[in-house]
Amino acid sequence: MSVTAVPLQPVKRAYKIWLWIGILAAILLAGGLAWVGTRAQVAARGTNEQFLAWNKGRSGVHTTASGLQYQVLKAGSGPTPNEQDGVSLTIHGNLRDGSEFQPSAPMRFQLGQPMIPGFTEGVKLMRKGSHYRFWLPPRLGYGAEPGAQGPGSELADKVLIFDVQMSDLVPAAVIQQMMMQQMMQQQQQGGQGGAPGGPPPAMPGQ
Repeated sequence: MSVTAVPLQPVKRAYKIWLWIGILAAILLAGGLAWVGTRAQVAARGTNEQFLAWNKGRSGVHTTASGLQYQVLKAGSGPTPNEQDGVSLTIHGNLRDGSEFQPSAPMRFQLGQPMIPGFTEGVKLMRKGSHYRFWLPPRLGYGAEPGAQGPGSELADKVLIFDVQMSDLVPAAVIQQMMMQQMMQQQQQGGQGGAPGGPPPAMPGQ
C-alpha cells in the first residue's frame, strides 16, 4: 500500500523575512526589559549617585544646576515665590527605600528662613495650586557625611524625596503691611493701659 505524498508549498521569501523580523523584535524586547529591570534594581540597591543618575533619565524628571531633581505632578498658576514671600504647603517625605521620615502635614513659612537648601530651591519653582515631587541629593539636604551631628543627623547621606503641594502664596509686601498693622494695634493697646509686648505678628493664615 502506498501513500501519495502531498507536496508542500514553498514558503514565500516575504513570509520568511517577516518571520525573522518578528523573532528579532521579540529578542530585542526581552533584552530591553531585562536591561530596564537591571537598571531599576541598581537604582534601588545601588549608591545615591547610581539612583540619581537613573532617576534623572526618567520621563518628566528635571534636574537643576545644583543637582535638585523635580517632577511636576500638577501645574499651578500665578507667580513663583520670591524671598520673604509666605507660602502654605502640605509636605510629605520619604527615603529611597519607601520609609517615611516626614508624615504628611501642613507647613507655613517665609522664604529666607533657615531651611535645607534643596527644599527652598524646589519651593521657589512652584506656583499656587501646584504639586511637585523633589529628589534632594544629600548635599542639598542634611549633608553627605554619615554620622553627622545636629538636627537631622539621622538623615545625613540620604536622598530625600518630598511631595509638596502649595495651597497659598502671600507676597512679602502683604505680610509686611499686616505686621505693621498688628504692631500699631499693640502700641495702641499699650497706650491704653494694656500689657506691652505680646507675641510676634504671625504670617497671614497662621
